[in-house]
Parts: sequence; structure tokens; C-alpha cells
Amino acid sequence: MLKTQSLTLSYGDSIIIEELNLTIPKGEISVLIGGNGCGKSTLLRSMARLLKPQSGSVQLNGKEISRYSTRKVAQELAILPQSPTAPEGLTVLQLVKQGRYPYQGFMHQWSKEDEECVQNALKATGMEELQDRFVDELSGGQRQRAWIAMTLAQDTDIILLDEPTTYLDMTHQIEILDLLFDLNENENRTIVMVLHDLNLACRYAHNLIAVKDRKVYQQGKPEEVISCDMVRHVFDMNCQVTTDPLFGTPLCIPHGRGRCIVQEASVSVAAAQ
Repeated sequence: MLKTQSLTLSYGDSIIIEELNLTIPKGEISVLIGGNGCGKSTLLRSMARLLKPQSGSVQLNGKEISRYSTRKVAQELAILPQSPTAPEGLTVLQLVKQGRYPYQGFMHQWSKEDEECVQNALKATGMEELQDRFVDELSGGQRQRAWIAMTLAQDTDIILLDEPTTYLDMTHQIEILDLLFDLNENENRTIVMVLHDLNLACRYAHNLIAVKDRKVYQQGKPEEVISCDMVRHVFDMNCQVTTDPLFGTPLCIPHGRGRCIVQEASVSVAAAQ
């Protein structure tokens, strides 16, 4: 459904992703993980045709995405970038309606189908009662739900999200991820997102994609990917991996504080000698 073939991405002379072959499983939640600056967001932008490859290609439904019109791409997949901003004075309803723009044209004006898609998106995200509120008056969690509602209104089979839980407190993070999980479960949407929290990634993902050194370091089910060795190589961090008592998924416990204690103890011993 969505895959890359020998994909190389760069900014100027800096290569970010190199010769990458990746297939996104249809109807599953895939989560990109990796250290800061490893190319997760760049890869996501490329899959949405927002960034032109230096070489290689992104394929959508067996066809190079570059051969699709902009309108057709927007009808096939939707992307929610990091920290999107809406024009001042825009209501939630007006924002969500923008998700229907790829279907508008000279021969296709606003229709009953468009209205149904907008109302369904508002209902799915719990934003019906807030549709007349201004977006810039909403809380962080409400604002993120409004943007996701706009994305849903596009009515695409594929949804790409770049760090959808950034700047949200724990309650709103779970609220957003539960919403995306329900969309996948109930509507079979293919969801690809970037997350920094490994434990939340394990809890919600069917498919984890660890990115390191311009390539996919490892890909598979969370229990196949998450290990002390992987975390050490990809994140340069020692940890202990156990099992989440609620969901049975891998649970990563970092050794950050313990490592500092060990280092301090070593310095004290050396000084004493």
C-alpha cells in the first residue's frame, strides 16, 4: 500500500536517509522510533510527498507517488505535521471543513457527502460540542483533536502523524493515542506516526520501525524489536526491558540515574586511590 524503494533523502549536502527499503503494513499502526535527528520526520514527510527524494522512490498502491496529482495524493493519504497552526479566528468547524478541500472543484461543490464526512470526524474525535469554538481558544488536547478531526475529514485510508502527542500532558497523550487506536480498530485505517515515548509506542503499535544511521535498524512487532541491545545501539542508553503489567507489551526502564551513581562511585574510588 505504501512503501519506499532505495529511498535517499537529503537536506543540502547532508544525507538523512540512504537507500531505504520500507513497507508499511496495511491496516496496522506503525510507529517510527529513533534518536533525535535520525530522519523519522523527514521520512514521514517524504512518504506524504512533501519532500522530493534525492534518489529512489515512494510508492503508493503500487505506483510512484510522484506520478499522482496533488489532489489525488490528498484523497489517498492525510498527514498531520508537528505543531500545526491555524489562522487566527478560525472555528473548529471551519478547520475541519478544510479536510474536504481535496474533493472540491468546479464540477464538485459542497455536498451532502462532504457534510457527513465533517460531522463524522467531529463525532469520532469528540469535538461536536466544540465545533463553534475558535481553535486558538482550545486547550492543547482539544486543539490536537480538532486537527485530527480535519485529517479524518479527508476520509483517507492512510493517516500520517508526526509526534501527535508533543506538548501534551499524560492524560491528553493517552486520549489522542486511544482515539487513533480506535480508528484503526473500527475503521481499519492504516496509521503511521512518529513517537518519542518507547513505552507508549510499544503499547499502541502493531509494527515498530527503529531508525538508525540513515536506515531501518530493526522492524517488527514491539516484542521482536524492543531489547536492551536495540535501545543501547539506537538511543545510546542502557536499560532494562520487562513486561507492561496491564497490556503485556515491552516496558523499557532506563538506567540513567543508576549510571550516574555508578560513575560517581568510580570517581570517588579513583580519588581515594
